[in-house]
Amino acid sequence: MSGAGNDFIIIDKAQNPEIVLTINVISRLCSRRNGIGADGIIIISDREKFDFSMDYFNADGSTGTLCGNGARCSIKFAVDTGKTKSNNVSFISNEIEYTGELLNNGLIKFNMKPPENIEENISLDVAGSGISASFLHTGSPHVVIVVDDIDDVPVIKIGKEIRYSESFAPEGTNVNFIETTGKEIFIRTYERGVEDETYACGTGAVAAAIIGNIKFGIKPPVSLHTKGGDELVVSFMVDGSDYKSVSLTGPVKDVFKGEISINLFS
Repeated sequence: MSGAGNDFIIIDKAQNPEIVLTINVISRLCSRRNGIGADGIIIISDREKFDFSMDYFNADGSTGTLCGNGARCSIKFAVDTGKTKSNNVSFISNEIEYTGELLNNGLIKFNMKPPENIEENISLDVAGSGISASFLHTGSPHVVIVVDDIDDVPVIKIGKEIRYSESFAPEGTNVNFIETTGKEIFIRTYERGVEDETYACGTGAVAAAIIGNIKFGIKPPVSLHTKGGDELVVSFMVDGSDYKSVSLTGPVKDVFKGEISINLFS
């Protein structure tokens, strides 16, 4: 499935009860040359009192943080496969409760938690030069850097350096570059765990929208144009310095369905 260009392998645990995903298997399945190819893998499991639980693994096998577009794909998967009896979904990810819904226009809305640890105007040393940036946690850690020309940014080179910077050790961080017109945001993201630029990043879009509001007064709903060409919309309410009722909305589509022998990747 693809959530605004962020693509995932979705596996239903109920149909594959004995599946075991090692780091080696995950990285091989996500390989775009020798596997299925994806930014990550999502395991959907049945969960008492909820529609499902979502376990997300990055392409390198790492886990433990939230994936916004992965959550939106999971919501659509649950609706399409009858795991929920309505278009409103409640689920668990990393033992945290979330909700979302399939909207009348076919877009998928994911309701998120308030951002934490917002830091403005931090200085980062990149290639021997200082860069002003912001940092916040939107379920995953994100650096946001404002640029003049989004098309001219060496996303992988700079993103990789910041991702592995001692300033964010040992977990590292995702790195977002944004250009704004004052009403909308253009965004490109280097994703930790994928270790590459991705076509979209849900938690990164939320981080960018929050920083866009703080720095430029961009009011919600905030439209963000992704590398893949799709639009993500971030909504929130501002209460002083607090951000509440945060949501991420955008397209989700099935790319293909099939089966593969896990033994090929053992």
